[in-house]
Amino acid sequence: MATALVTGATGFLGRHTVRALRERGLAVRAMARNPPRDIGAVFGDGVTVVRGDVHDDVALAKALEGVDAVFHLAGMVSRKPEDAEALFHAHVHGTRSVLTAAKHAGVKRFILASTSGTVAISDTPSIATEADDAPVRWLSRMPYYRAKWLAEKEALSQSAQGFDVVSVNPSLLLGPGDAFGSSTEDVRKFLDRSIPAVPRGGVAFVDARDAAEALALAYEKGRGGQRYLINAINLSVQDFFARLERISGVSAPKLLLPKSREAARLGTELFSKAVRAIGGDPPVDKESVEMGQLYWYASSEKAERELGWRARDAGETLIDTVRDLRGEYVQRTA
Repeated sequence: MATALVTGATGFLGRHTVRALRERGLAVRAMARNPPRDIGAVFGDGVTVVRGDVHDDVALAKALEGVDAVFHLAGMVSRKPEDAEALFHAHVHGTRSVLTAAKHAGVKRFILASTSGTVAISDTPSIATEADDAPVRWLSRMPYYRAKWLAEKEALSQSAQGFDVVSVNPSLLLGPGDAFGSSTEDVRKFLDRSIPAVPRGGVAFVDARDAAEALALAYEKGRGGQRYLINAINLSVQDFFARLERISGVSAPKLLLPKSREAARLGTELFSKAVRAIGGDPPVDKESVEMGQLYWYASSEKAERELGWRARDAGETLIDTVRDLRGEYVQRTA
């Protein structure tokens, strides 16, 4: 039986990935900095929970003993510009640390959980593929995606040096199980009626359960040195909100932001100042507004062709996301 180490195993994607690997019969070491006490029972048989930080060389070396494959999912999610240094440390230094330790331990295969945002950001509704250049213009303004891009570059460069690395790049992760709200926060804000206006850009999303399946398939079938975009659907933000309205019964915002990103940004700043002036907290930050004015469209054709990956119906993902955020979701076992 092959053994896999999953870093960031207690996160949104991590939990689904552990489950997907166990369904394939792999023994799993689930690594996390502060695993919940009950996580062993949640994961079940065949999973060993390991407490440790990816920046801790001693903990990493111990966790990697006898491991055949590493699934590196650990990281940090933030849209705040002031978190740029922490994001760089978490993703670039963290990935470098795990890569070095894995090579030293003789690991055969390294699967990196990256993001579609390393290639699929545009101010036009074009659909990105793995062959497209990195959108450096936008990456330079978004520290999270810049850090993920730099980490991905470093990881994939190892394939040229003989270490087998594959990158899996999912779009926005939705679905049930986002215990920390790191990915489904915008849907929660919609349900809370905290979004005052509709951005003019486009969103791409995929079910976290399907992204986990893609990671498992990348281990089985992925080509070393390659990235695989994972995405279920491309929608304008207006259409995305319309779908959420039909599913949830919550009315979508009626106001459309200006098409101009600068006008939208200035309008958001003025609105935020007014809210703060009366002692409130702005419901949406300017970074989120700018992201909503851009297009995040991506094609998963390569993953479908080479990995045999398929996405479930996007409506099922949105229904399960809404139900989970409302505390109504029940895990289906069949």
